[in-house]
Amino acid sequence: MRILATTALALVAATAAPAFAQDSAAPFNGPRIEAEAGVDHVGADGYGRSGFVYGGAVGYDKQFNNVVIGADAEITGATTKDGGVEAGRDLYVGGRAGVVVAGSTLVYGKAGYTNARLSLGNNGINNDGYRLGAGVEQNFGRFFGKVEYRYSRYEKIDLNRDQVVAGLGVRF
Repeated sequence: MRILATTALALVAATAAPAFAQDSAAPFNGPRIEAEAGVDHVGADGYGRSGFVYGGAVGYDKQFNNVVIGADAEITGATTKDGGVEAGRDLYVGGRAGVVVAGSTLVYGKAGYTNARLSLGNNGINNDGYRLGAGVEQNFGRFFGKVEYRYSRYEKIDLNRDQVVAGLGVRF
């Protein structure tokens, strides 16, 4: 029994060591999922309201030496409202590109399509737009943390959205 346990432990150690080495060599490779929360500011024509934004994201990154290229999608909600106007869910899909610095830190920019739902009383209005953003992501093995600023512009009703979010996630 002791020989079986020792053999099994040696086999696990032998197969895990290359996987750990691969993770540290390219820490920003593969699929990821994260939870995010932060500050949401919705405004138009110099007037706006702030609230809390919360949600989640999924993505996939590929690291080439110190360059990372990826795709991501997210869904968020917000508490931002003013009287009968309420910012609802926000859908986003886009890409990101960045540079790895200090081995475990990614500095990146992102751009893509966003669709926000704005509620006016009982009526909901979908607004198509674009999002630009920048962030810093720190790798902690399989886990990561990030801070990101993003600007969204919706042309239909001349609306801007600024958000600063923090995220925690896991890479598979």
